Amino acid sequence: VQLVESGGGLVQPGGSLRLSCVASGFTFISYRMSWYRQVPGKGRELLATVTRYGVAIDYVDSVKGRFTISRANVKNTVYLQMNSLKPEDTAVYYCNTDSGDLPWGQGTQVTVSS
Repeated sequence: VQLVESGGGLVQPGGSLRLSCVASGFTFISYRMSWYRQVPGKGRELLATVTRYGVAIDYVDSVKGRFTISRANVKNTVYLQMNSLKPEDTAVYYCNTDSGDLPWGQGTQVTVSS
C-alpha cells in the first residue's frame, strides 16, 4: 500500500494550488478518500472527504468554499484544488481513507507566504 502526495509549494496569499495523491496496493474505488493536513506540534486535521464515486462531502469549515476534493478512479488519484489560500493554510498535506487507516505517505508541504 502506498500513498504519494504531490503538488505542494510556496504560494502567495490568495493564490491556488492543486494537490494530487496517487494510491497503489489496494482497491482504490472501495474506499472513501480524504485529505488531511498537519502543522508542527498539532495532530492531523481532516479537511474533506470524497465518496467512492466522486461526491465531495464533509468539508471542514475552515476550507469550505475554498477547497475542492475530487477523484479519478481510473487513475487511482485523489485531488485537492485549493483556492484563495491563506497563511494559516500552511501545513503538510496528506491523503488517506476517511478513517485514516492506511500507511501515511510523506505528504506535500504547502507554504502560503508573501
